[in-house]
Amino acid sequence: MFTGIIQTRGTITAITNTSDDTLAMTIQAPSVLKDVRRGDSIAIDGVCLTVTDFNAETFTADVMVQTLNLTSLGTKTAGDEVNVEPAMAATDRFGGHIVQGHVEATGTVLEIEPDNKWTRMRISLPERLAPYLIDQGSITVNGISLTVATVSEPTATEHYFDIFLIPETLAATTLGNAAVGDVVNLETDLLARHIARMIQFNTNEEK
Repeated sequence: MFTGIIQTRGTITAITNTSDDTLAMTIQAPSVLKDVRRGDSIAIDGVCLTVTDFNAETFTADVMVQTLNLTSLGTKTAGDEVNVEPAMAATDRFGGHIVQGHVEATGTVLEIEPDNKWTRMRISLPERLAPYLIDQGSITVNGISLTVATVSEPTATEHYFDIFLIPETLAATTLGNAAVGDVVNLETDLLARHIARMIQFNTNEEK
């Protein structure tokens, strides 16, 4: 389990194909490796991965075909920066929101509007995820817990949402280097998905 509070930016140092549908990714992120063990979970750009090997500077994780199909990790190359968050401990502060690290889909950065105090970013949203977003609700973008500023209307033909990024977020995460056209990983609010599922079952029972 994660909270969407990025602890560091890591750098991909190697990507190795281990089979036709699996690759091993090595990330340099020494600041999160002090207490790491094999089998630990670490989120990379919002994708929960399992540590298979590590040293003082880097760790390696396997990336399966399902992850490559659903996320942006399949487009990464050595030298790319990624957002890194180790799984939270029971005693950690819950600074963001409940994040599983199970990316549901990708979106595309449509607009970036900088300002002195914040930057507005508009990101496309697959239609199937649109019901789970509300104004002032939570969403995870590349592993970052963010507040939804505005959402497209339910009747829109192309769905999107806006977020506002403060200077600290821009400096601490890879969104500070984002450009229009970039693909980002999306995970909607777990509670919203549970509520939608319960409503679906209640509606079916009433019929």
